[in-house]
Amino acid sequence: MEEIKNTYIRQNNRDYHSKHNHTEHHKNMIKDFRKRFLISIFVTIPILILSPLIQTLLNFSFTFTGDKHILWILSSFIFFWGGWPFLKGISEELKKKQPGMMTLIALAISVAYFYSSAVVFGLKGKFFFWELATLIDVMLLGHWIEMKSVLGASKALEKLAQLLPNTANLIIGEETKVVKISELKKGDTVLVKAGEKFPADGIILKGNSYIDESMLTGESKPVFKKIRDKVIGGSVNGDGTLYISIEGIGEESYLNKVINLVKEAQASKSKTQRLADCYYK
Repeated sequence: MEEIKNTYIRQNNRDYHSKHNHTEHHKNMIKDFRKRFLISIFVTIPILILSPLIQTLLNFSFTFTGDKHILWILSSFIFFWGGWPFLKGISEELKKKQPGMMTLIALAISVAYFYSSAVVFGLKGKFFFWELATLIDVMLLGHWIEMKSVLGASKALEKLAQLLPNTANLIIGEETKVVKISELKKGDTVLVKAGEKFPADGIILKGNSYIDESMLTGESKPVFKKIRDKVIGGSVNGDGTLYISIEGIGEESYLNKVINLVKEAQASKSKTQRLADCYYK
């Protein structure tokens, strides 16, 4: 059961290996994407103002000597600094021979940037600098929100793991012995006093009580349980004294299954990501 408490900490991050734990890594990513997004969107404003197409659409004119080069410099900053996570991402995906979403984004912004740069320095055509800047802004915002969601799910894992108590009242013959939950085995009989948490999934052998399962099932009201009813590890016993037979421990426990579902949700890709991946395969 101890490994359930450490499930969150042991979660493997295949893309990034560092001395920081999983939570700190995502906090740093959130800060990075937030910083890149805010600065990039600030720089995007003059790019929009200087873009010929935007001036035509909004029916105004704002030109001066060297305006094209100023537009190029601002766009270059957004491309190389704001778009760095995606340029880095395409490198990592191609090294793994698994082109995906980062490859798609990096190709889009690279084509827009290098073509528009060529137009600035003599090639006949139109600029795509404002499209480049706004695309990077939207992608940075999306990844910022995604990282916040991942961190929220990771914190949920921590809270779930903390639901389990550290010890249990194991019944041995006619004696009660306090043991670590890691020492419990399927079939053991455990005493759960009023107000205590259940150390593992089990079946009530003796007694009845109202049990608070809100943190696990979302049920707002305590649920009445009696002999032969199942109880969930991590839920809180009400005002009765219960004897339970341990049924679900380790990977078999309800709590561990919930943790695994959250982990799978974190690792899964969206429909858009899967579509992009299929396109490049």
